[in-house]
Amino acid sequence: MTQPPSPTTSEESAPETPAPTNNAPPPSYVKLAMRNMVRKRATSLFHFALTAAGLLGVLVGLAFLDRYFNS
Repeated sequence: MTQPPSPTTSEESAPETPAPTNNAPPPSYVKLAMRNMVRKRATSLFHFALTAAGLLGVLVGLAFLDRYFNS
């Protein structure tokens, strides 16, 4: 009980139309970074706080060394 092959229609034999290509340029690194900061909010805030504390520590340390050696 095999079925005979079905006749092909012109719609089936027509090649598929290619998908429209996206001619937009890839997003810039700034946009990707901003999107990543929004997605990973806690990590971004932690890294910002760590950077701010480190910079503040360096500035206070330099001020202390300047006062210590120039007094």
